[in-house]
Amino acid sequence: MSEERFGEFVLVRRHEGGHVAELALDRPKAMNAVSSGMARAIAGACAALGEDRDVRVVVLTSTHERAFCVGADLKERNSLSDAELLRQRPVSRGAYTGVLELPVPVIAAVHGYALGGGFELALSCDVIVADRTAVVGLPEVSVGVLPGGGGTQLLPRRVGAARAAELVFTARRVEAAEARELGLVDVLVDEGRDREEALAMASRIAANSPVGVRAAKRALRLGQGLDLRAGLEVEDAAWRTVAFSGDRAEGVAAFNEKRKPQWPGE
Repeated sequence: MSEERFGEFVLVRRHEGGHVAELALDRPKAMNAVSSGMARAIAGACAALGEDRDVRVVVLTSTHERAFCVGADLKERNSLSDAELLRQRPVSRGAYTGVLELPVPVIAAVHGYALGGGFELALSCDVIVADRTAVVGLPEVSVGVLPGGGGTQLLPRRVGAARAAELVFTARRVEAAEARELGLVDVLVDEGRDREEALAMASRIAANSPVGVRAAKRALRLGQGLDLRAGLEVEDAAWRTVAFSGDRAEGVAAFNEKRKPQWPGE
């Protein structure tokens, strides 16, 4: 396993021969509160991972024992003038869009607190694995703002408009069992096993065709919100990108020859 640091607060570990990348939030003294510097580091790490064709899956984790991420660094925010806050906004957004726009599947491994921007980072992932200590929520209206890292758009896509409205307007925190019941997280595991299970899922995904998986993610994302006819056209366009690929040829050959495929990734 190799490691690379982005800025002071983000650590990237490579697993599975580099095919699984773990992006670890590593600001334990602040429970991973997202400062401007940390936001830049997350965006920079995501940009590098997105350009790396060896990377097939990204797992978003935390090095803090009791928190995934508690959201924006409110101490830093309190020190900013209005003009500085406006200039800081694209920096903050870059972290969330960096995760959201990764071309490969992204799995969040959540334990402890995932609140505000912390939960929005998880919502930016494709799958959320949480252990039984997880507490999630979007409490921004309780401090005079709103979920500005994608929460007002990503949450209703998961749980529907009315449920998202209730959660955002009340600013309430949701513990793990209810979070799983409501669809706020996807997989619930025993305490301390979120990272282990997320990495195991990533390993299963990484064994599949990287061309097929990327195209499937593209179709899933682009098809959201479209009517069925338009969505099927998105799917067909994605199919055409894989139908004549080296991965498809290798996959069919390996199946017929009863062997493990060696994906060319193109």
